[in-house]
Amino acid sequence: MKKLPIGIQTLSHIIDGGYVYVDKTEIAHRLITSGKYYFLSRPRRFGKSLFLDTLKEIFEGNKALFKGLYVEDQWDFEDKYPVLRISFGAGVNKNTEELDRSLRWLLKGAEEYQDIQCTSGSNPKECFQEIIKKTSEKYGKNVVILIDEYDKPILDNITDKDTARAIRDVMKDFYSVIKDNDQYVEFVFITGVSKFSKLNLFSGLNNLNDITLDGKYGNICGYTHQDLTRVFGGMLDGVDMDKVKEWYNGYNYFGEKVYNPFDILLFIDKGFEFRNYWWGTGNPSFLIDLIRSKNYSIPDVENYEATDAILDSFDVDSIELEPLLWQTGYLTIKEKYTHANRIRYRLEIPNLEIQHSLNDFFIDVLTTQKQEKSRYQGQLYEQLKAGNAEALKTTLVSLFAGIPYQNFTNNKIAGYEGYYASVIYAYLASLGFETIPDDTTQHGSVDMTLKLDDKAYIFEFKAVEKPTGNALRQIRERQYHLKYQSNKDCYLIGIEFGKQERNIVHYEWELLPRLAH
Repeated sequence: MKKLPIGIQTLSHIIDGGYVYVDKTEIAHRLITSGKYYFLSRPRRFGKSLFLDTLKEIFEGNKALFKGLYVEDQWDFEDKYPVLRISFGAGVNKNTEELDRSLRWLLKGAEEYQDIQCTSGSNPKECFQEIIKKTSEKYGKNVVILIDEYDKPILDNITDKDTARAIRDVMKDFYSVIKDNDQYVEFVFITGVSKFSKLNLFSGLNNLNDITLDGKYGNICGYTHQDLTRVFGGMLDGVDMDKVKEWYNGYNYFGEKVYNPFDILLFIDKGFEFRNYWWGTGNPSFLIDLIRSKNYSIPDVENYEATDAILDSFDVDSIELEPLLWQTGYLTIKEKYTHANRIRYRLEIPNLEIQHSLNDFFIDVLTTQKQEKSRYQGQLYEQLKAGNAEALKTTLVSLFAGIPYQNFTNNKIAGYEGYYASVIYAYLASLGFETIPDDTTQHGSVDMTLKLDDKAYIFEFKAVEKPTGNALRQIRERQYHLKYQSNKDCYLIGIEFGKQERNIVHYEWELLPRLAH
């Protein structure tokens, strides 16, 4: 049985070492034969670097690596091209001086790989330009340019806007060389996690084809369900594939929905234990600062609607949480539709791993209850499963009482109803239940619905100066529960939070059994 290529991003190591390889060469061939300048954004550890290496091996004519793969008899491997591959994945550049040294080091590697010498001095832009021209002249062929993690130097400094702007400007100047040397260039492929505004980073490359949401290339990274059954079939015998799909599938780029490849490889390697493998490798630290610094209501994140302009608007001076969560893989696209003559997207959490992990993350940010979190989650899970709404109140009161005072005083959203709803939403969603914020009914929308197999919990929240009883009254009067009462017992729960007390000051609930048929 073949080995699992965990962490391996080099095609020759995978093929020669007897590792499993999911054939992406049909997509690679289609790209190569269809255009010249491409850009792709995908989350970390999604296979971008391996795809770039696959392109490199095709252009360099290493036919032996492609035996039995789609491209083997579709490409003239005698027609070879020189490749310049640059990756910004290693290390952290804390300022433009460090970036300058990194650029010169990367270009030195390109010089050695092509056995040429840059004579332009220490200016990376001029050296890059010279390398492209000299490489093309040496081989009598145009040059293939592959750039991996193009955005990492900026993202590493995104919370320091002055430094990030300075680094962005250096990178913009560096990338402008590609367009200026078009006559020496055969093919360009640029990848990264984020989609920085083309105007601010790629203004010189106005013909860059962004295939991030192009359905023709939707499966360029990640594994499809067919990949799992065809390539990994023997390794997954006896595994509940519906559960695997629930945990690790769901990423939608308008091809077939794909699995996170890192999760699948670790899931098999670790004996089919359902764990948060991908999340455990780290997440962007600046998300914490972003959530704390702005008035975000966490339940609104999953129902977010965006246009192309919003999804493409990420830049140093305009960082919005939802597009960032989408680009980094914590949200995916639920549906695409047209409204008011504009294409729009509705976002959602892709799978159970992210539902667990992202909401655990939100809990840590909003409450700093890292130690107590597990205990509260266990209590809430058992109480919801048992239909014990009174015990639920006790846990929630204890939970809010345990939030440090500074979390309220240092958090911009703490004075809003949205803060309390965000905390409850994060806790309940982290349990893996279907949690619907702003649930739409025939009579309006209710703040939150939690669905179990046999029960539905319908929540309405109010932030008040003094108790009013209006929360439960609103659920009753607007009959939000009728949407679920045909097949579920409905628990109507009205919760009022005191602005001064910073806790629950009024909690009412009512059980309405499912309707008899």
